[in-house]
Parts: sequence; C-alpha cells; structure tokens
Amino acid sequence: MPTSKRTPRRSVREKSVGLVLYRQTPQGPVYLLLHYPGGHWDFPKGHVERGEREKQTAIRELREETGITDAEILGSFRDAVRYTFRRGSRRVNKVVVYYIARTACAGVLLSDEHRGSAWLGASEAAERLTFANSRRIILDADSLIRKT
Repeated sequence: MPTSKRTPRRSVREKSVGLVLYRQTPQGPVYLLLHYPGGHWDFPKGHVERGEREKQTAIRELREETGITDAEILGSFRDAVRYTFRRGSRRVNKVVVYYIARTACAGVLLSDEHRGSAWLGASEAAERLTFANSRRIILDADSLIRKT
C-alpha cells in the first residue's frame, strides 16, 4: 500500500492579543508593564484560544497574568505588530493585536509566567519596553488617552 509523505510545515502562524493597560493617578496615566522570563518588558498579552474573540482574549490573559478583573477596554484603538522568529526549525509568523484598557486596580498578582511588573508613566514605560513596536504603541496610546 502506498504511503503518502507529508511535507513538514516550515512556518507557523500565531496570534496573540494584549492590552495597553493604564490607571489614572493625580500625576497622569501610568501603564502596566510585565517582565517576562526571557528578560524583556512588554504589555500583558497571550494567545487567542479557539472560539474566543480578540477582546475576550485580552481580558482573560490580563486576569490570568495579573489578577486584575476590572479592566474596561476603551474606544476604537486597535493596533497590531507583526514579526517573525524561529522556534526550533520552524519559522513563526506572529501578529499581536493591542487594545487600550483602563483599570482602578493598582495591585498586581503575577502568574508564574512573569518575573515582575511595574506601573510607569508613558516616557518611563517607553524607556523600559524592550521592543521598538511596543514603544511606538505606548506613545500612540498615551497621546490618545491624554486627548480624551
């Protein structure tokens, strides 16, 4: 009986969704950044599960990673970054979609997926963020928040 050989896929597509989460203070908005085990600083985010919508993913991931349950996604801000990396022999094409959300909660209960967290003003957050795409997003989001 003939056998069919499957050609291994050389690339994979992944989608994550995250939040530019802020809380208002007397000094202005401060933004939540998470310190990931790989050493980088970024926003709370995670993979979309089957049957989930983007905003559902963002809220679920925030709850799982930080314990914050009162976040409200605001406005029509939606931004995405795309990048490629290697996982073993496979190339991963990743898209991460971000929304702006507000919370009144200052306390963070980190999951074991992270090494730390920080609430920072926009300029401090932009300095701490590891990736240029994230720095662009925080500055765009802060500009929009300060206009409202």
